[in-house]
Amino acid sequence: MIAELLRDLTPQVLASVVRRYGHFGEAEDATQEALLAAATQWPHQGVPDNPRGWLIQVASRRLIDHLRSEQARGRREAVLAAQMPADQWLAPPADTDHSAHADDTVALLMMCCHPALQPASQIPLTLRAVGGLTTTEIARALLVPETTLAQRISRAKQRIKDAGATFDLPTGEEAEARLPAVLQVIYLIFNEGHTASSGPALQRRDLAHEAIRVARLLVDSCPDHAETAGLLALLLFTDARRAARTGDTGELVPLDRQDRRRWDYHAIGTATSLLTSALARRRPGPYQIQAAIAAAHCHAATAEDTDWPHILTLYDMLQRLDDSPVVTLNRAVAIAMVHGPQAGLDLLEPLSDDPRMRDNHRLTAARAHLLDRAGDHGAAADLYRTAAQQTASAREHDYLLRRADDITRRT
Repeated sequence: MIAELLRDLTPQVLASVVRRYGHFGEAEDATQEALLAAATQWPHQGVPDNPRGWLIQVASRRLIDHLRSEQARGRREAVLAAQMPADQWLAPPADTDHSAHADDTVALLMMCCHPALQPASQIPLTLRAVGGLTTTEIARALLVPETTLAQRISRAKQRIKDAGATFDLPTGEEAEARLPAVLQVIYLIFNEGHTASSGPALQRRDLAHEAIRVARLLVDSCPDHAETAGLLALLLFTDARRAARTGDTGELVPLDRQDRRRWDYHAIGTATSLLTSALARRRPGPYQIQAAIAAAHCHAATAEDTDWPHILTLYDMLQRLDDSPVVTLNRAVAIAMVHGPQAGLDLLEPLSDDPRMRDNHRLTAARAHLLDRAGDHGAAADLYRTAAQQTASAREHDYLLRRADDITRRT
């Protein structure tokens, strides 16, 4: 698929252009123009023998044209000539050093998480440059207005330019300081792939694949970092259930109704080994705990065998490390499974006043689920219909309406 190829090549092309010329913001714009040209031309003209080289060539031309028009001609052309002779502008680069491509992707991640940026800017910038998410997708993932998100990305590009950031892979304490933002970026990219925030498909497998690929690169680069291994384990546990999450017509199938024979037990085994190794380092963090929760689900032979008291204990630990509304929502479901639906509803009540969650369809659907279990079927059906209107995902919308209709039929 051309779309998947372009997504795979995006960070490599951007990294290559930034390495050659600098000017991160302008290089990203030029790369996006090259991707648009490829998406327009390749379906009719065919994919070139060296697609990465083609994209770098086009992006380089666009960047050079932009810099020529924006800067004093004499000085700018002298700098460009020193960086790349004019007779090489039309020659696509060699495409054989795959280890360099991997290093470039990690370096690009680290650059987007430059210490001159606050986390609120690092994360959306990296999602845009490396993950290829749209501004709308990023805004939904971060629970912020789209206009606010666009301003953050624009300011982040300018701050990287003002800071004089260079395209070098940081090491030691500098790399350690940037890792939390890098890990969150990968996590958010995967989440968008696992459950698309909008559109007709439930899942975007290209995004999930990209997040796992980059997480593997980070584990290889930071083999002793427990949270990096924990994140990769979490992604593998979650992705292992992908084939069972949709039915024959693409409809959403919830965890408790999935055919567990369709789960990828090889991936589950790999994730278990990663998590075991990470936990042995005795530096537990949020991703390791979330991976342990995912492991508890994956290791249960049936939904009825799920060890909910153990999962609740893990959520208690996670809440102490990450007191976010999303963690509270998931913990409320676990509490309801152990102590009854009313206990879960009580925990969810304060979230209704949280501006980040007030119109979140997952909060509304969780309340509907617990009200149904508590016997208030009419209110549950109404809330499922409200949740369906709150989501931009067609598959989630259809699933939530089916839940409402099922309640109506049986009551």
